[in-house]
Amino acid sequence: MRTSRSRRSVRPARALAGLLLAAGLALTGCSSGADSSSDGGSALSDDKAAQSQAEGAAGAEAGGKQATTAPQPAVNHIIRTATLTVQVKNVSKALAAARTTTENAGGFVGKESTSRDEEGREQTEVVLRVPVEKYDEVLGDLEGAGKLLERTANAQDVTDQVVDVQSRIATQRASVARIRELMDKATKLSDVVTLEGELSTRQADLESLLARQASLKDRTSLATITLSLSESPVVKAEEDDDPGVVDALAGGWDAFVTMLRWVVVAVAAVLPFLAGIALLVLVWLRLVRPRLPRRTAHAAASTALGPLPVARPVPDPGREQERGEQD
Repeated sequence: MRTSRSRRSVRPARALAGLLLAAGLALTGCSSGADSSSDGGSALSDDKAAQSQAEGAAGAEAGGKQATTAPQPAVNHIIRTATLTVQVKNVSKALAAARTTTENAGGFVGKESTSRDEEGREQTEVVLRVPVEKYDEVLGDLEGAGKLLERTANAQDVTDQVVDVQSRIATQRASVARIRELMDKATKLSDVVTLEGELSTRQADLESLLARQASLKDRTSLATITLSLSESPVVKAEEDDDPGVVDALAGGWDAFVTMLRWVVVAVAAVLPFLAGIALLVLVWLRLVRPRLPRRTAHAAASTALGPLPVARPVPDPGREQERGEQD
């Protein structure tokens, strides 16, 4: 009796479990059908999140690799630059020798500019690109071409930048490949347009990274040497420091010439003003003054009330007495 009751109770439980499983499968099918229309946007957002995570993981991995492989000898990427100023007797010959040395080392000549100073001495500045392996050798040969006046050398380690760019390029290429896969699976026009815009943006970023990688490779594989060549001045005979009679005469003559030059300059500066003043005086004498009314020296003075009384002379008593005696 107990076995038959247990069998009867198990059968309804199994039937209920089967119904629940069928209902769950039906709901799963409906949700998958509803989500299939939004695969483009959700997949794109998931891809962006995956890309950011991949970039962070790549950077952490690169840092971890550098930390773990620090004791081991690794390839260092170093940018080497140098500036040399050399004084030579003949700039043309020294420049030809520098070109030969650079070409024999496997390099090439870049920018070049030549000029002459006021005394006719030639000066040349040239940029040389040589392999890093031949950098020290070429630098020594150029220094020995004449009298070294100035030297500057720099070395910049860009190993971290090279490793970072390589990691970003790998991540960006994987991202571009994922976008292309999504474009192949997209069915809606709006999704295709969105994915094409995202693909062009990521391809532009990839090209920028590739250009930066090429620039780093060029600067680390070829060293840059800026060479300045100038002709040596004529060496004059040494003279005594004590001045003599000739030196005094020469100094006095130079002072006289300098003073005369300044006097001429001053006269030339004042001459326009003197010419203007002379012209005004000439106009006054020739045109203005002759037209002015002339006054007589003995004209009688007058006022608005009439002529002024003329003063009479005071009589002298002595003269009047003499006149009385004579009479």
